[in-house]
Amino acid sequence: MTGEKILGIEGGGTKTAWALVADGAIVESGKLPPSNLRLTPLDQITKILRVLPREVNRIGVFLAGCATEEDRAALLKLTRSVWPKARIVAGSDRDSGMAACLRERDGIAVNAGTGSSVTGRSGRQIEKAGGWGHILGDAGGGYFVSTRALRSILRAYDLRSGEREFAGTVLRELGLNNFDELVRWAQTADKTEVASLAPLAFRAAQEGDETVQRIIAAGAIALADFAAAVAMRLQLDAPDVRLMGGLFENQKSYVSAFAGALSKKIPGANVAMCEAPPEVGAAWLAAEERSQIAQTEELAGAVQLVSSTEEANPKSANLDRFSAREIVDLFVREEKSVEEGLRQCVDQLARAIELSASAIGNGGRIFYVGAGTSGRLGVLDAAEIPPTFGASSDLFQGIIAGGASALRRSIEGAEDDARAGALAMDERGVKREDLVIGISASGRAAFVMGALRRVREIGAQTIFMTCNASQAGVEATVPAAISSAADTAASTEKMDCDLVINLAVGPEIVTGSTRLKAGTATKVALNIISTGAMVRLGRVRGNLMIDLQPTNKKLRERAVDLVSQLAGCDRDSARSRLERAEWNLREALNEE
Repeated sequence: MTGEKILGIEGGGTKTAWALVADGAIVESGKLPPSNLRLTPLDQITKILRVLPREVNRIGVFLAGCATEEDRAALLKLTRSVWPKARIVAGSDRDSGMAACLRERDGIAVNAGTGSSVTGRSGRQIEKAGGWGHILGDAGGGYFVSTRALRSILRAYDLRSGEREFAGTVLRELGLNNFDELVRWAQTADKTEVASLAPLAFRAAQEGDETVQRIIAAGAIALADFAAAVAMRLQLDAPDVRLMGGLFENQKSYVSAFAGALSKKIPGANVAMCEAPPEVGAAWLAAEERSQIAQTEELAGAVQLVSSTEEANPKSANLDRFSAREIVDLFVREEKSVEEGLRQCVDQLARAIELSASAIGNGGRIFYVGAGTSGRLGVLDAAEIPPTFGASSDLFQGIIAGGASALRRSIEGAEDDARAGALAMDERGVKREDLVIGISASGRAAFVMGALRRVREIGAQTIFMTCNASQAGVEATVPAAISSAADTAASTEKMDCDLVINLAVGPEIVTGSTRLKAGTATKVALNIISTGAMVRLGRVRGNLMIDLQPTNKKLRERAVDLVSQLAGCDRDSARSRLERAEWNLREALNEE
């Protein structure tokens, strides 16, 4: 519809996907946390909706769990509270999936992602199969494949038929050491975490694991059975069948397996992939017309910026020809730029220590926000504060784009979603007393910038840490074209930060690999800030950790040494004092 902005929203148990359409093209899109009308608290759904574009004319919102007219009315009421002037249509994610797959045509949509469902239409008649959730249904989805693959590992072990290579792959992926740890992980993992193992199962099947091959075949057959049942109820002899969801999109072998299984039941079925995502189906339904919505490659007028961390390093131009010794020599020489980058930021790092100590002293907390390597380094530094300084686990918090899964593997596109960064600040309950340190080596991770922009709205203090001189050249100012490219791609407006720390380490040895010099400098900088703040707050006596948490043998021996040294007593007396204080080091030191 010319001149109108149409927002399509599709929510489920894995994510909330959205697309903003104008003049027949997607101009903005993204993914946010899950939204199931039955399982997600309504205030959480409201938070998700509130970070989406506000200036829209029409909205199509379709969420999992919206099954009845009462559900639809509740969803409409909730959506109108956010967009009171927009025209809104609401319904189930099955509706938006059908619209994405078939528009107005008759046929069958088969969804296989974390879960699974089959929905068919013939005229006004709608038939459904599957989609009962991961506990009682979802046959053929990622959770189905993963749970059966995990069970097969333990079954093989119980029958003493030897450990399969697949077992080692799963343990390695999860960072676990044995099957007992695997069982404990499975007892607490949510369905999305379990389903994320499905790609490992498909890889094992491709490498010849017959047990997993049978599991995958069973999933494809189950979905084909559902599709055939729906076709029979709709009296569709040669239906169009469209496939959607992560398993079909990422595992072409699954498409072939399903098509083969269905051809035995409905020889004339026309099986193909869905060409549009569900959020586009939601927008199409909101538009109330049959026009095709085209995906634009990138935002019009988007600012293309080349980070200094992306530049080629002339010293490593022939790296692939270096000997092992030459590689080591080059790395050691290049570390000088890390020291120099830190040295140039001494004043800024000192200011960061003061800001951090002041925030904590006033009842605030420190949040590190990053994506990729930057996010992992923030999470790592935050995790080390409680055992080192005896601080509560919420005093320093690390937030990484893509969540906990991004700690172990890359989550594609997670850093590009500014609205997810803003929502993360709301979800963590950032308040005015807190301090948020945004970390982006390139200086342009949208997740980080979206978080910082939201923090400024809240009124909390912000620090921006980057390794890109060209984009952090103006002290305490971040270009909005970087910080909110999804909102104002071509804007020249400035977003103020309380402090910018520019760790100018220059080009990486491996071009663009910011886990190298940029990562080293960032880790050191974070160590300096957190340690300095704790020192300023009295968590260290001399250079000793007087709030050390002696949680293992090594640390208990260190605690004994500390008490012996600071109290001027022998080790036996120090140990007795610690035991009387139940290994509270500070209390043992204060004993008369």
